[in-house]
Amino acid sequence: MKALELRAPRAGSWLDLGVDEVADLLDRFQILDVREPDELDGELGRLDGAINAPLGSLAQELARFDPEKPTLVVCRSGKRASHACATLAASGFSRVYNLSGGMLAFRGARR
Repeated sequence: MKALELRAPRAGSWLDLGVDEVADLLDRFQILDVREPDELDGELGRLDGAINAPLGSLAQELARFDPEKPTLVVCRSGKRASHACATLAASGFSRVYNLSGGMLAFRGARR
Protein backbone atom coordinates (compact mmCIF):
# COMPACT_ATOMS: atom_id res chain seq x y z
CA MET A 1 0.00 0.00 0.00
CA LYS A 2 1.40 3.40 -0.94
CA ALA A 3 1.68 6.15 1.65
CA LEU A 4 -1.07 8.70 1.27
CA GLU A 5 -0.23 12.34 1.77
CA LEU A 6 -2.53 15.25 2.43
CA ARG A 7 -1.67 18.41 0.49
CA ALA A 8 -1.64 21.60 2.55
CA PRO A 9 -3.79 24.54 1.47
CA ARG A 10 -2.39 28.05 1.13
CA ALA A 11 -2.62 30.17 4.26
CA GLY A 12 -6.11 31.63 4.67
CA SER A 13 -7.59 29.26 2.12
CA TRP A 14 -8.79 25.67 1.71
CA LEU A 15 -8.59 22.84 -0.79
CA ASP A 16 -11.38 20.95 -2.49
CA LEU A 17 -10.73 17.21 -2.32
CA GLY A 18 -12.53 14.50 -4.26
CA VAL A 19 -13.92 11.34 -2.77
CA ASP A 20 -10.99 9.33 -4.11
CA GLU A 21 -8.56 11.69 -2.37
CA VAL A 22 -10.18 11.41 1.08
CA ALA A 23 -11.58 7.89 1.17
CA ASP A 24 -8.44 6.37 2.70
CA LEU A 25 -7.60 9.44 4.78
CA LEU A 26 -10.80 9.97 6.79
CA ASP A 27 -9.11 8.99 10.04
CA ARG A 28 -6.68 11.92 9.64
CA PHE A 29 -9.43 14.56 9.79
CA GLN A 30 -11.72 16.12 12.29
CA ILE A 31 -14.90 15.98 10.22
CA LEU A 32 -17.34 18.88 10.33
CA ASP A 33 -20.77 18.22 8.83
CA VAL A 34 -22.57 21.52 8.21
CA ARG A 35 -25.93 20.03 7.20
CA GLU A 36 -29.04 20.47 9.31
CA PRO A 37 -29.55 17.72 11.93
CA ASP A 38 -32.54 16.20 10.11
CA GLU A 39 -30.38 15.66 7.00
CA LEU A 40 -28.08 13.31 8.91
CA ASP A 41 -30.77 10.67 9.20
CA GLY A 42 -31.55 10.59 5.46
CA GLU A 43 -30.35 8.13 2.85
CA LEU A 44 -26.98 9.90 2.54
CA GLY A 45 -26.25 9.28 6.22
CA ARG A 46 -23.13 10.72 7.78
CA LEU A 47 -19.43 9.99 7.90
CA ASP A 48 -18.19 8.10 10.94
CA GLY A 49 -16.93 10.51 13.57
CA ALA A 50 -18.46 13.59 11.94
CA ILE A 51 -19.49 16.40 14.26
CA ASN A 52 -22.60 18.26 13.25
CA ALA A 53 -22.47 22.06 13.33
CA PRO A 54 -25.03 23.47 10.88
CA LEU A 55 -23.76 26.29 8.69
CA GLY A 56 -26.19 28.79 10.24
CA SER A 57 -24.68 28.30 13.70
CA LEU A 58 -21.08 27.55 12.69
CA ALA A 59 -19.63 30.78 14.10
CA GLN A 60 -20.87 29.83 17.58
CA GLU A 61 -19.51 26.26 17.23
CA LEU A 62 -15.90 27.01 16.20
CA ALA A 63 -14.52 26.48 19.71
CA ARG A 64 -15.46 22.78 19.42
CA PHE A 65 -12.77 22.29 16.77
CA ASP A 66 -8.97 22.34 16.83
CA PRO A 67 -7.78 24.99 14.33
CA GLU A 68 -4.46 23.15 13.82
CA LYS A 69 -5.94 19.75 12.96
CA PRO A 70 -6.88 18.93 9.36
CA THR A 71 -10.60 19.67 9.05
CA LEU A 72 -12.78 18.05 6.39
CA VAL A 73 -16.00 19.97 5.85
CA VAL A 74 -18.98 18.06 4.50
CA CYS A 75 -22.51 18.88 3.37
CA ARG A 76 -24.98 17.42 0.87
CA SER A 77 -23.38 18.70 -2.35
CA GLY A 78 -20.35 20.77 -1.33
CA LYS A 79 -21.87 24.25 -1.62
CA ARG A 80 -22.57 24.88 2.08
CA ALA A 81 -19.25 23.25 2.93
CA SER A 82 -17.40 25.74 0.73
CA HIS A 83 -19.05 28.60 2.65
CA ALA A 84 -18.03 26.91 5.92
CA CYS A 85 -14.47 26.47 4.62
CA ALA A 86 -14.27 30.23 4.01
CA THR A 87 -15.45 30.86 7.58
CA LEU A 88 -12.90 28.42 9.03
CA ALA A 89 -10.01 29.80 6.96
CA ALA A 90 -10.90 33.37 7.94
CA SER A 91 -11.03 32.26 11.59
CA GLY A 92 -7.45 30.97 11.59
CA PHE A 93 -7.96 27.30 10.76
CA SER A 94 -4.82 26.33 8.87
CA ARG A 95 -5.72 22.99 7.24
CA VAL A 96 -9.22 23.17 5.81
CA TYR A 97 -10.62 20.81 3.17
CA ASN A 98 -13.98 20.67 1.39
CA LEU A 99 -15.35 17.29 0.30
CA SER A 100 -16.06 18.16 -3.33
CA GLY A 101 -19.53 16.98 -4.30
CA GLY A 102 -20.39 16.38 -0.64
CA MET A 103 -22.22 13.33 0.60
CA LEU A 104 -23.89 12.90 -2.79
CA ALA A 105 -20.48 12.23 -4.34
CA PHE A 106 -19.28 10.15 -1.38
CA ARG A 107 -22.26 7.83 -1.37
CA GLY A 108 -22.34 7.69 -5.17
CA ALA A 109 -18.73 6.50 -5.24
CA ARG A 110 -19.40 3.89 -2.56
CA ARG A 111 -22.28 2.21 -4.42
